[in-house]
Amino acid sequence: MPFFTSPDDVRERLAATGYLADDAIATTVFVADALGKPLLVEGPAGTGKTELAKAVATAAGAGMVRLQCYEGLDEARALYEWNYRKQLLRIQAAGDQAWEETHDDIFSEEFLLSRPLLTAIRQTDPTVLLVDETDKADVEVEGLLLEVLSDFQVTVPELGTIEAVRRPFVVLTSNATRELSEALKRRCLFLHVDYPDAEREKAIVMTRVPEVVEDLAEALVRTIRTLRALELKKAPSIAESIDWARTLVVLGVADLDEEAVARTLGVVLKHSSDHVRATKELGLA
Repeated sequence: MPFFTSPDDVRERLAATGYLADDAIATTVFVADALGKPLLVEGPAGTGKTELAKAVATAAGAGMVRLQCYEGLDEARALYEWNYRKQLLRIQAAGDQAWEETHDDIFSEEFLLSRPLLTAIRQTDPTVLLVDETDKADVEVEGLLLEVLSDFQVTVPELGTIEAVRRPFVVLTSNATRELSEALKRRCLFLHVDYPDAEREKAIVMTRVPEVVEDLAEALVRTIRTLRALELKKAPSIAESIDWARTLVVLGVADLDEEAVARTLGVVLKHSSDHVRATKELGLA
C-alpha cells in the first residue's frame, strides 16, 4: 500500500517533519511510491539526500533500514552471513552425528545473521530501505542490489529464495564520485538534488531553528552562498547552515557582522585551507 496520495500530500507530510520539498522532490517521491520503484537521489554532499529518506520514513510512520556503503563492502555485510562461531559449537556438540544431519541443522534460520538488504526484504511492517552513498561501494556491490531491486527477493542457497512480503520504499543516494551502472539506474527513478535557492534555504533554516530571527537567517544564508561560490575543499552543507543558525542563537548573536563570522566560521568550514581562503575572500583578516 503506497505511503502517499499525491505530490501535495508528500510536500505537506514531509514539511511536518521539517523537510521542505520543492515540486520536483515531492513529485518524484510520490511517483516512486506509487509505482513501487526505487528512487536514486544524486547530488553534491550535504544537500539533504539522506535526510529525504529519513523524512519519508518519519512521514509515513515506517521503519528505517540503512545500508551504509563504503569501499570494501561485501555480500556478508550487505546481505547476510552465517554465524560461524555458533555453527562450530554446534558441530562440536553433535559429536558422532551424521554430517548430513549436522549440515542441515547448522545452515538453518537459527544460524543466519541478517544484514540490511535481507532485513529490509523480510520486514512485514512499512519500511524505508536507505542504501546510502552507493557510489562509495565497489562495482560488485551493485550486482547484489540488482536482484533486490528487480524482484525484491534475496537468494540464500541453503534456504532458497526469500521474497518480500511487503516491498520496502527504497532510496539510494549518490554523491556522483563515480558513475553507477546503467543496469542499476534502469531499475530506479532518478532525482537530482542540488543546494536550494536562497529563499528555500532560509525557510529550511527557520523551520529547523525557529528561534532564529528572519534578518539573521537571511544574512546567514547569503554568507553561506558566498562560501559555496568559492573553490573550497568542502562546501558548507544545508546541515551546517542549520548548525550555524543554532550556534548563533546559543551565542545570542543578533547581527552577523565580520566579528561574528570570524568567531563561528569553524561551524561551517572544516578544513584549514578553506578557512584561509574564506578569511581572505570575506575580508576577515
